Amino acid sequence: MLAKQRGSPHSGGMDADAIRTSLEQLAERVGDPAPLVYRRLFETRPEVKALFVGDRTGAARGEMLAQTFEILIDLAEGGRGSSGMIGSELVNHEGLGVPPDAFASFFHVVADVVRDGLGPDWTPRVSAAWDALLARADERIQRQARASGLSISAR
Repeated sequence: MLAKQRGSPHSGGMDADAIRTSLEQLAERVGDPAPLVYRRLFETRPEVKALFVGDRTGAARGEMLAQTFEILIDLAEGGRGSSGMIGSELVNHEGLGVPPDAFASFFHVVADVVRDGLGPDWTPRVSAAWDALLARADERIQRQARASGLSISAR
């Protein structure tokens, strides 16, 4: 079980436990969420689907989603390591042809899939935790984009 970090001194008051629990509940309900996440991504950002043509087994998508979960949990716990990861991945993805706006939208796609997967268990507490987390992610992405000289639209 993932450790509880509700309102820890490092979380900036964010409810990291609600984030962790929601991700655990999603996995319990749907198994591997990667197909749902990438289906939603390709629906909302069809221009990136062609970039995955070489990922025939889904292994790259699975690894990217696992890394995204790690970043989200780190951000929820205060973001000590995630800023550097966001910066490097933003630049790496831009180099692969992923528009910075599409990169930034991925965290929101994940949140949408978690919300849909939780159904009635997407409570006001969970919603507030994800809203705060996404705001933090957006802020970090914007900051890293500026530092890297990339243009990105504000959400």
